[in-house]
Amino acid sequence: MASIDRHQWDNIAHNLKTPFLEWDWLHQMEVSGSITEKTGWIPNHLTVWSGKKLVAGAPLYIKIHSEGEFVYDYLWAEIASRLGIQYYPKMVGMSPVTPVVGYRFLIVPGIDKAKMTRLMVNSIDHFCIEHRLSGSHFLFVEPDWKDLLEPLGYKSWAHQSFIWKNRGFKSFDDFLAQFNSNQRKNIRREQSAMEKQGFLLKTYSGDEIPMNFLSLMYKYYVNTNEKFGPWGCKYLTGDFFKGLYDTYRHRLVMVCGFEKPNWQTPSGMALFVVKKDQLYGRYWGCHKKFDALHFNICYYQPIQWAIKHGIQNYNPGAGGDHKVRRGFQSVPSYSLLRFYHPELQNIMFHHIDGINRLEQEEIDQMNRKLPFVTSKLGKKI
Repeated sequence: MASIDRHQWDNIAHNLKTPFLEWDWLHQMEVSGSITEKTGWIPNHLTVWSGKKLVAGAPLYIKIHSEGEFVYDYLWAEIASRLGIQYYPKMVGMSPVTPVVGYRFLIVPGIDKAKMTRLMVNSIDHFCIEHRLSGSHFLFVEPDWKDLLEPLGYKSWAHQSFIWKNRGFKSFDDFLAQFNSNQRKNIRREQSAMEKQGFLLKTYSGDEIPMNFLSLMYKYYVNTNEKFGPWGCKYLTGDFFKGLYDTYRHRLVMVCGFEKPNWQTPSGMALFVVKKDQLYGRYWGCHKKFDALHFNICYYQPIQWAIKHGIQNYNPGAGGDHKVRRGFQSVPSYSLLRFYHPELQNIMFHHIDGINRLEQEEIDQMNRKLPFVTSKLGKKI
């Protein structure tokens, strides 16, 4: 990203819903040592110029593994191996280690998007074939972007994700009113657990965030991932978190839990990114386990903040069906796949619709567990 003019890139990226394709976020991933050739992500961004003006761009990475993608394409890698097809390296388009919907090509307004998209896809195809990459994968794409890519030979692959939607709530009590009585009581109990343990919860945004909190956030991020051992998702360096303060804090929100009597240093914290009316939960951690701290810092406090600030959608991050009991709806997100080996491409085309049906069945099953009040018609509201 350092080789691309920041102003020109952001002139296009700022028009997007997602904050994770902006220059500062992507550059911080690279300059911090988090996303580099050494970590298996080789930046290979595509840019399109008209003279000295950047008119389109796409964050792209040559990958030698599937770590940090959160779509778990090991099935395709295994099939390729059985067929004697080399699966790695491959081309991946996404905001690295960020399983959040919003990826698409960046195109300056006023240009024919379909025509530019075809031009960029042709360039990617040519590069991948020339360098013997197995395929090009665009992960967690904007839903309407699929319609441009599918006619160009890409197939949609559905993944289960979560979202909180602001249904016109005026307060947290409005939010609670949609739950059945048992779950309302459970949420209230989890909230009261903070006071009983001597916790003070506080939310910071932008310039309110103390500089040292981002270094502490890295420490807690490491603690969280160490709990999962080899299944942890520790991809970012301490320099990534520290660097966000100078370049990106205007997009940050932090929810912190202070344990009596230490009102200066949080005992637990969570980091969020906000853009316009969209809120994204990214990282959380604490120095030891506390009753219900995770639910309060990662769900209840952010939802209260979201309602107060007119946020319409809150993406809480990947994994964890416990989110359903806290009011997060299960929804599909999509990736777009294209393999350059005909046999692998044919197998994927033949089976992907069935795989997507199974994924949708899981999504529907999760949503049937939403603990919402049931109307007289038997439908959850």
